[in-house]
Formats: sequence, C-alpha cells, structure tokens
Amino acid sequence: MVPEIAVSKLSKDQAKAELARLAKVLASANQRYHTDDAPEISDAQYDRLKQRNADIEAAFPDLKRADSPSDQVGAAVSETFSKITHAVRMLSLGNAFDDEDVVDFDTRVRKFLGTAMGTKLLYTAEPKIDGLSLSLRFEKGHLIHAVTRGDGEVGENVTNNARTIADIPQTITGAPDVMEIRGEVYMSHADFDALNDAQVKKGAKEFANPRNAAAGSLRQLDAKITAARPLRFFAYAWGELSEPLAGTQTAAIARIAAMGFSTNPLTKTCDGPKALIAQYARIEEQRATLGYDIDGVVYKVDDLSLQARLGFRSTTPRWAIAHKFPAEIAHTRIEAIEIQVGRTGALSPVARLLPVTVGGVVVSNATLHNEDYIKGVDSKGNAIREGRDIRVGDWVEVYRAGDVIPKIRDVDLSKRPDDSVPYDFPTICPECGSPAIREEGDSVARCTGGIICPAQAVEKLKHFVARGAFDIEGLGAKQIEMFFEDAELPVKEPADIFTLENRDAQNFTKLKNRDGWGARSATNLFAAINEKRKIPLNKLIFALGMRHVGDSTGTLLANNYGSWAAFEAAMDAAFDHKGEAWEQLNAIDGVGRVMATALVDTFHKGEARDAIDRLVAELDVQDMAKRDTSGSPVAGKVVVFTGTLELMSRAEAKVRAEDLGAKVSGSVSKKTDYVVAGPGAGSKAKKAKELGVTLLSEAQWLDLIGKNG
Repeated sequence: MVPEIAVSKLSKDQAKAELARLAKVLASANQRYHTDDAPEISDAQYDRLKQRNADIEAAFPDLKRADSPSDQVGAAVSETFSKITHAVRMLSLGNAFDDEDVVDFDTRVRKFLGTAMGTKLLYTAEPKIDGLSLSLRFEKGHLIHAVTRGDGEVGENVTNNARTIADIPQTITGAPDVMEIRGEVYMSHADFDALNDAQVKKGAKEFANPRNAAAGSLRQLDAKITAARPLRFFAYAWGELSEPLAGTQTAAIARIAAMGFSTNPLTKTCDGPKALIAQYARIEEQRATLGYDIDGVVYKVDDLSLQARLGFRSTTPRWAIAHKFPAEIAHTRIEAIEIQVGRTGALSPVARLLPVTVGGVVVSNATLHNEDYIKGVDSKGNAIREGRDIRVGDWVEVYRAGDVIPKIRDVDLSKRPDDSVPYDFPTICPECGSPAIREEGDSVARCTGGIICPAQAVEKLKHFVARGAFDIEGLGAKQIEMFFEDAELPVKEPADIFTLENRDAQNFTKLKNRDGWGARSATNLFAAINEKRKIPLNKLIFALGMRHVGDSTGTLLANNYGSWAAFEAAMDAAFDHKGEAWEQLNAIDGVGRVMATALVDTFHKGEARDAIDRLVAELDVQDMAKRDTSGSPVAGKVVVFTGTLELMSRAEAKVRAEDLGAKVSGSVSKKTDYVVAGPGAGSKAKKAKELGVTLLSEAQWLDLIGKNG
C-alpha cells in the first residue's frame, strides 16, 4: 500500500486527486453499510477516511466537491425505505457558543415581541441529545409511521424499525386525533459498550461512537437487527397537531410524558438568560455522568403563543437556540499562512498547522479571517488577544466550535522564534496578479481582477450550479473545474453552460468520448442543463453571485420586482445612484445602500453586464408567483412603519404586513400608501403629511387589517 501524503504536504493537484478518490471510496462504503447492510471497511477505517477528506477540504476549501462526503449523512434513501414528506418541516437550530450569545438571543426575542428588558419572559432549557432525529405520527392514538429528519422536507420511512424501540409506544391515550411527536433516537454509553463487546465476541465490526451506532441501527433494512440493538428515545417536540397540546412548552412536554413517552428529566423552566446560563452550567457539570452523549443545551421560549408570533427564518426558528458546549482546545505550530481567493474576490488567509488532535479530530488548518485578525486588532483598530499578532512559526491555541475550519484563539509569545517577522498581507492577487485593494470600511482585501481572475471565475461558476441556485444535476464543482480548463468545450461564464450542447455537436472531440464520460452521461448532462433553462427569478438573482446577495435577499428582491424585466429595468434606471429607481431600491426593507450599490454596479460593469445578458438570452425566467391575498385590505399597498410601536415590535409588524401582501418600505415617497406612526415618529411622519400620504396610528392600522392581522 502506498503511504498517504500528509495533508499539510499535499499540492493542489494532489489534493484534488485525493478528494476524488475519497469521494468514490466513501460513497461505496456508505452504499455497502447503509443500503446493502454489508460493510466493506471497518468503522475505524471509514472514520479515518472521512476525517482525511474533511482535513483536505479545510486545507483547500476551493476544491470541495459537489458530492463531498462531508455533506452526506449515510447514503441516499434506500429504495427499500419509502420517502415521506413531513407535514411540518423538521428544522435545525441556530447556535450559541458563549454567554453573550445567549443574552443576544434573549434580546432578539424581546425586540421582535416588543417585550421590555426586565419583564418576565420564561424559557425552557433541555439537554441537546447527540442522536438521530425522528418524527412519530399518531392518528386516533395509533402509531402510523416513523420518519427520519432527512433533508427537513422529506425523510426515510423507518416505521417497522421504530416499532422495535421500547421507549416508543405503539398506542397512546389522551392525545389529539393527529399528533406528531418528535425527538431523538440515541444509545446509552453502557449499551454502546455492551453492543461493541458483543460485536467483538462474534467477530463483527465495532461501532465508532453511540450516535453512529444508533443511526446505523435505526436505518437497518431488517427490523430484526434494529430490535437487537439497544436503542432509546427522548421526546422533546412535536410537528402536526389536530389540536394544541398545551399553552406552554413546559406543559406540553409534561403532557407528552403522561402519554408514556420518555422526556428528559433535566428539562427546566427558566426566567431570562441568567437562569438559562445557570441551568446550562448545571447540565454541563453532569455531562460526564449522564450516561449518554449531549453536545449542548437547547433553549426555547416557553409560551407557545409567543413561539407562534416569533415564527421561523428560512431554516431555523426564532424562538429556540442551541447553546453548544465549549470547544475543546489544543496547541500547535503555524507552518505557513496561505491566501485563498473566493468568488467575490475576497482574499482569505488560512493557517497551515502542524497536525494536532482537537476533540477527537485531527486539525491541519485554521481560519485567520482577515488582515486585521492576523495583526491582532478588530475592524475598528481595537486590540484583540491583547494586541498579539499571528506569525508563521508561532505556537497557537486552536479550538473548534462546530465549524468546519477551526479557529485560533491566542498566541504563545514565549515560544515565538527569534527570527520571527510580522506577516505581510499581500496587495497582489496570488491567482491573477491583479491589485488586491481593501476599500475603506471593508474588513477584507479583494482582488480587482473580476472575471479575468480564474479563482473568482471558477468560484462564481461553482456558486451558479450549487444548491439553492441552478442546481444542475451532474454539473458540480468537479465538472465545472474540468470544463473551465477544457480547450475544446470551455465554460468560462454561466451562459457557456447553456451553449455546451450546441458547441459539442459542432466539435470534433465529443464530450461522450472524453475520460469519465459516455454517450448516456453526456446526454443526461445536456438534458439536465436544458431542464434548468426555465428558472424562478429568485434563484437566478441568487445564482449571479453578486456581493451581499444571499438566498433570502434573492427572494426579497424577486418578490419586490416580480419579473426579470422589472428588476433589470430598475437596475438600469439606478445607474447613477440617483433618481426614483435608486431610492426605491434603497427603500426595500432589508436592502440598504451597500447592497444597492453592489447590485447596481454589477449591472453597469461592461464585462459583467454582458455576461448577464448572454446568460438571460438562454433562459426562460419565471415571474414570482403572487401570494393569495384576496380579501386583504392592504394587498399591493406600500407601508412605512415609524416611531415606537406599542402593541407589537417593528419586526412583527413588518412580517404581518408582508403576509397580507403589503410592501414594507424604509422611506416615505409619493408611492407610499400608509405611514403607521407610533410615539416618537419624526421626519417620516412629517414627510407623509407634506406628501398627503395617509397617516395611521398603530391602533388604526390594526383596525384596518382587522382579523387578517
């Protein structure tokens, strides 16, 4: 066997080849273990290979593949497992890593609800179980099906396996007609050790950790195997209900326990962040003696009516957060500092480390954030780490906090070499040689090469085909890199993707004859590309990869303008950062001057605009579907909120107005229909009067929207 090259010694080409090999090996291992129930490598080998893959990705983030094993849990849903769509999505949680994050969470909740600081606001605190999420649907008291989280929208039907878990009742009494109970399948430390002892005695494979053992056991194709595994279940939440369980999280959990479910005894109701942090400390003290794995504490607003008001962001609830336990720390040496260039031209420094184990994970790199962080100052010039800078050769304290790339906390100056010199941040792009400029107010230096910079061009193309954007099946990061370098069928900009089939037909060297391709795979790729010619407006805006424009912003802009023609016309009209179109763009709640500048400038850079025009000529851009706001008295109206609202927060008022089809603006103009003014309203209320815009009190606004609000 050829010995593996240490990650820190890999060249970029070697890293690329190694990631390709690992993706193939791990995909096969996942298939054999999760789908075929016939593992071909040990858990220890699997864990080592997956960790090596993660280390290489951390060292070379720009090489991460679209089919990266790091983004996969197990394998694709087996054909044996049917798929079930969750009636209510199973979302993830935002994270808190220190006490300040917890206070910030409480502040955000209070601000949204309009609850004053110091006013009593109850939360629950419960251990965050490190297991496998499961949703159980009961109808008329009978278990109908059990579904894994999957991607949050669709999960695997593991009903037969779940029926073998003693903690999961088959029938219940005193429950609503329809009730989905959600919780975590886990394995205790004692049961895990006993299982591995039994595996050793019969010559079978050992499991790497309790969570993997629980996940693998629940996903067995043969329920008899699951039945032989000591799985347990903690209930802590619910999905669809035909009627409410209770008025509070605390009472709902108590009712779930009364039905026969196991709930965590460490769950406690707390008044405010100070009490939450105290409970967190108590749970952390008991962590080693609990007998099962936890990786933090989950906080939830206790009042369920307040949870409903707070609602959800795109992937997380506003009313809950996971307070993770402190990252484990290690010390190691910085071997080198390298610069990577992203799709927006940002120069990102990465520390190459002497490999060290941090919390069971071998770490070879750490993010250095930006030039200021290396110098030991924040964006305002204030000292961090007491002003200690970071240099090649330094011994540093490294920690992980749930991030893919670890971070450097501090520097040990007592071990700094005598010949050490401060790191000189580059002013030239290492990829294309263009000047790298740090604009005033920006925390990072950026390559000015634009689309002539190969690093930016490739990263923009990878973003264009990624999930959430065009998501073209068979065209991931690996294929983008191949086509970008291809002399016969080059893909240098997004429009090139959609001319690929025609160019291939006219090319002597057909794609189907290339290494790794065949007639079927080439045909499938062209079909997948053509399928994405019809694209929703929000996905197109996001896919363009403009600075400051993320997935949610793409949707915000698309909802506001409705069609590509309207969006394009508005960007054209705002070319000089003046006039009505410019003001309307800035008035969109959530845009602001920085984002507006980035948007308009993109449409007025010759090369970038030409590339957009060539792309759109290949597409059928779909207008945004309008909400059903029939009966809403404010549908299509432009509303501005100003002053201090007393019955709800500004954030809640905005959400309610948008749900009713209104457009919420941040400024008053002739096109404004209503200005809702609370106490302290100033210039906006004055301007409304000058323009003859209808001025409403908060009570009048609520009367206007009536029951709809």
